[in-house]
Amino acid sequence: MCFYFRQTKEALEVANRFKVKKSEVFQSTPNREYNGFSHPLCETITNRAPDSITPLSWGLIPGESSNNYIRSKTLNARIETLEKTKSFKNYINDRCLVISDGFYEWKHIIKPGGVIKERYLITTPEENLFSFAGICSWWRDSANGSITGTFAIITTAANNIMSEIHNTNKRMPVILSPKDEKSWLEGADYKEFALPYSVDLIARPSPNFTENKKRGDLMNLLF
Repeated sequence: MCFYFRQTKEALEVANRFKVKKSEVFQSTPNREYNGFSHPLCETITNRAPDSITPLSWGLIPGESSNNYIRSKTLNARIETLEKTKSFKNYINDRCLVISDGFYEWKHIIKPGGVIKERYLITTPEENLFSFAGICSWWRDSANGSITGTFAIITTAANNIMSEIHNTNKRMPVILSPKDEKSWLEGADYKEFALPYSVDLIARPSPNFTENKKRGDLMNLLF
């Protein structure tokens, strides 16, 4: 799964890496950490506007929804069941890249007295920018007519390193290699991206949170 990630690079570096226009919304990104449960606006590149950065809210709201309550359940979309899941099946071809330079996952460790969770930060060895595969939707709020762009991060089976870290569900986000980003946006068969990312990732403990906090308190610590 993927509920927390970061993007700490400046707007110009993002523009150069992804060959898009420099964002006017995200001018600088000092230590920005995203908590999915607070539904933040994140930097994405959509197939509607592949030459620019589009701010989208994390947690896909299907266009037909009468309210936004579903979005805490649509932060992630399992690639194996995209065509079968009501919330996602109509948006398989509405693609986006979700820009990141690291994400967080928790390892469950059995110790005397119970199980503890240890937080890890996962990055490339050089902490370079990369992208998650995403799908997106534009939802119109019937109460006020406003339109919100939303997205979900696609997940797949964990690779070797993520199986060691996310050792309960053994899942991970679909991380696109640079050569596959264009194919994803241009609508290549999504099943081609089901295999875990083979390029090196590294994981290191990132223990700056309090283990026994409630989820609401954890949100404040991470965002």
